[in-house]
Amino acid sequence: MNHFDWLSELLARYQDEHILVRRGSATQLAPAHLLEIDPEDWGRAAQVAAGYACRWAGVWAEQRDEEFVITAAVVREGDHLLLRTQVPVSAPLLTSHTPYFPGADRMERHVQDMYGLVFSDHPDARRWSRHNRWAPDSYPLRKAFALDSMPLPAAPEQDYNFIQTQGAGAYEIPVGPVHAGIIEPGHFRFQAVGETVLNLEERLGYVHKGIEKIAEGRDAPGLARLAGRVSGDSTVHHAWAACMAMERAARIMVPPRALALRAVLAERERIANHLGDIGAICNDVAFAFMWQQFARLRELWLRDNAACCGHRLLMDCIVPGGVAHDPDAAQLSHLRAAIDPLRRELATLYPILDDHPSLEDRLATTGVLSAEQARRLGCLGYVGKASGLDYDLRRDHPYAPYDRLHVHSPTFTAGDVEARMQVRMQEILDSLELLVTLLDTLPDGPVSAPWQAPAAGGEGIGLVEGWRGEIISYVRFGADGRIARYFPRDPSWLNWPALELLIHGNIVPDFPVCNKSVNGSYSGHDL
Repeated sequence: MNHFDWLSELLARYQDEHILVRRGSATQLAPAHLLEIDPEDWGRAAQVAAGYACRWAGVWAEQRDEEFVITAAVVREGDHLLLRTQVPVSAPLLTSHTPYFPGADRMERHVQDMYGLVFSDHPDARRWSRHNRWAPDSYPLRKAFALDSMPLPAAPEQDYNFIQTQGAGAYEIPVGPVHAGIIEPGHFRFQAVGETVLNLEERLGYVHKGIEKIAEGRDAPGLARLAGRVSGDSTVHHAWAACMAMERAARIMVPPRALALRAVLAERERIANHLGDIGAICNDVAFAFMWQQFARLRELWLRDNAACCGHRLLMDCIVPGGVAHDPDAAQLSHLRAAIDPLRRELATLYPILDDHPSLEDRLATTGVLSAEQARRLGCLGYVGKASGLDYDLRRDHPYAPYDRLHVHSPTFTAGDVEARMQVRMQEILDSLELLVTLLDTLPDGPVSAPWQAPAAGGEGIGLVEGWRGEIISYVRFGADGRIARYFPRDPSWLNWPALELLIHGNIVPDFPVCNKSVNGSYSGHDL
């Protein structure tokens, strides 16, 4: 079924429910389709989409004069539908999508915290993004809120009521937000009996940076640099998604060589992070030898990034209209020559991972996320693929240059830590194959197109398959080619809640490896 078929069927169902659709698709937001609906139909539109097996993918808002414009994304068959409505700033009330899509919970609370927009039947009224550093009537993304507004003095948070567990033998373990290592802060509140976890509740938002606010007023190159810092381990993919959105808004055609080089950077980023994660998963179950081997391989890969692309993590390599640097023949040859040695090393190491009894004992059947749980949350990337959700934007809604490549998307059904590691293992091999094709067939020509800002009101959407899964970036331009609104939806928004479910019934000592197998981005979530 192509997108016209399912979209027309969904529209028919909306008509049956007397949901008024005021306008069809907007070319600027292609390849997504835009439907504007009345605010009183907002909740019912989500209910129908859920009944039609759509996946909920995100929500964001923007203040335009005296109106809030709210947009939500739902996905089916790899195609994206944007639902949009408006409510007055003086009466900011909408129906929640969370009763139909549990993954909408935190993003709706984020919108509520940032704008004061109330979702009337949301099941959780607690703050999410603002914590207690902002006054109750202070909404940072409203236009009247000054960027240099000072938060309240730091004080212990007293008003966030975690779920309580009572009964004989039940006890509570608070973990974080300050951790023993150098990871970013996040709070995890366990209830357990003995060593068995009964419940886990996450509290994130401790590294909220104001990304959405400080994006306002930037020019296109400035937004690309900012996007590359939404989540430092996804700098290529977030920058690509933001640039894709801006280029679509400005109707700029990126040269084929630049698109191919973007994919080279993206697959190198994917490989580096998967190498690091495999080693870290092994380290969390005391398999230090394998951690050292994969850390070594990742380090060699990052050094090649620095030598050939100018930065170990590939920061600022993607710019509006193309890429910042065209590698010379020697650098391209070096990148190509690094592939076979990594393959040979992995051919030695993977059999150990596949057939090591003590590793199998710790990873298999640990942290199981069922296919139904993953589907309801809208899990993405290796979290979804390990639980049987066969979805990859590079294959299912391909963008250049993936539209000319064969992308294999590994899928497993066990849904445990082992399966999430196996997805990473196979994706490394698949990315190496893609790199061979990309480097061997690299087109000639320029690596950038001249930038020309769109008129005020121009908007675009970027859809990129990051190494954690699908990234959505929305951009709207204001006057003078400056950014009026930027929202990056990292896959971690939808993958973090999975950790709360998959830890149930596991023992407390297995939390680190369960957490690492999900490896949500704190920074990508805590905008």
